[in-house]
Amino acid sequence: MLRSRLFSGNARLNACSTSNSSHVTAGQKGEFVALLQYALLVLENAAIAQSEIDAETYGKTTAAAVLNYKTKRQIINRSYQTKPDDIVGIMTITVLDAEIFALERANAIVPFSRASAGRLKHWAV
Repeated sequence: MLRSRLFSGNARLNACSTSNSSHVTAGQKGEFVALLQYALLVLENAAIAQSEIDAETYGKTTAAAVLNYKTKRQIINRSYQTKPDDIVGIMTITVLDAEIFALERANAIVPFSRASAGRLKHWAV
């Protein structure tokens, strides 16, 4: 079960944290993608295209941000992988959730809103 306020209320991300069939992959769209993008902006100052943020779409730049995040942290399912991929699965959402939860506990994160995600992107550019 996800612990961060950012992710815990989202059924799709909770499913991602427990089910391999609920991985988040390129081409998907929705608030769950926006939440992931926001986390990547907060944690990594990720270079995600404004068009993907506005459309809540897991496009090429979101996938690249996920791959970069996973590479830095060596998030690899070694039972079948030798290098990170650009998919948000159980391992990835668990690490993202733990990092966001720690920031929330330290009051070091702006609560998510579509406006705050857009502002973070503009500040990062």
